[in-house]
Amino acid sequence: MPTNVTPEYRKAEQAFRQARDPKERLACLKEMLRTIPKHKGSEHLQADIKSRIKELTDELAGPKKAGSRVGTLYVVRPEGAAQVALIGPPNSGKSCLHQRLTGSHTEVGPYPYTTKLPMPGMLPYEDVHFQLVDLPPTSADYMEPWLGQALERADAAMLVVDVSDPESLDHIVAIRSRLREKKIMLMKGWPTLTAGGAAIAPRSGWMGAKVEDDITDPFRIELPTLLIANKCDLDPDPEEVQVLEELLGVHYPAVTTSAKTGQGLGQLGALLFRGLEIVRVYTKAPGRPPDTERPFTLRRGATVLDVAERVHKDFAKTLKFARLWGSSQFEGQHVGPDHKVADRDVVELHVR
Repeated sequence: MPTNVTPEYRKAEQAFRQARDPKERLACLKEMLRTIPKHKGSEHLQADIKSRIKELTDELAGPKKAGSRVGTLYVVRPEGAAQVALIGPPNSGKSCLHQRLTGSHTEVGPYPYTTKLPMPGMLPYEDVHFQLVDLPPTSADYMEPWLGQALERADAAMLVVDVSDPESLDHIVAIRSRLREKKIMLMKGWPTLTAGGAAIAPRSGWMGAKVEDDITDPFRIELPTLLIANKCDLDPDPEEVQVLEELLGVHYPAVTTSAKTGQGLGQLGALLFRGLEIVRVYTKAPGRPPDTERPFTLRRGATVLDVAERVHKDFAKTLKFARLWGSSQFEGQHVGPDHKVADRDVVELHVR
């Protein structure tokens, strides 16, 4: 029984989708529970929100006192410009790819299900880093029950398949089906990686789905996806990926790679940077040169106020104006909090 929701609930839901810090997500969940219409039609969602509140509360509480069992936490705290999850069937070369891209010490073996827990690593691209999280393999027969929890904070996915495996099509179908059971959708047609495509929107509903006034599922995860056709050194047919996608009926932006030879690996950082529309902003103090070593990373459409929040929450509360170098009409232009920043802008914040 759908019902119209209040603007307060819609605002809290959107904030939850965009929040990365566990404390912020918990606060948003509590606000969602406070503002959701209380009637029979929303009982299921209310119960789901309460369950998520308990999970996050337990996570933030940390290990319990001696004598109590402590479960393994499967959520990797996001770092870098974005978090990208590596998903794939057994023996697709996913862990070897992760090791080659990030220099991680993830276990690699010639047998299935080598990866047991989420393994984070950092992929460098120019002056930013992407956090790649290697996840246990998924198949028609088995998927880790906590995989949905591990994917909650991912910004995108790499679907890694062995292009030389004749059953790769069946693996993709099975993975998509199993993930759908957990409300995880590997979205096709990544707009900003398609010539002439529309700009990518925020993580929730980015594929252009119509926003309804009725209650939606705030816990549905929609991930823009790169298809990684790995082990191309074992299959020299350059048309294999095209044939695979035509049979599948779903077209992802695809990259042909070999973790063994390194073929195609150099493209991935640039594709993630463009696809996720990363914006680098450098800050400076008055009278001093800008800090160009470690930029703040945001997304296209971010404002000066968003930059101030990244620097310090108190700056956002007391921000008066900023001076901007780069995309402004003239160097050092005075701009307000709502001014949108562009890649490689330099911002000098002035507070009250």
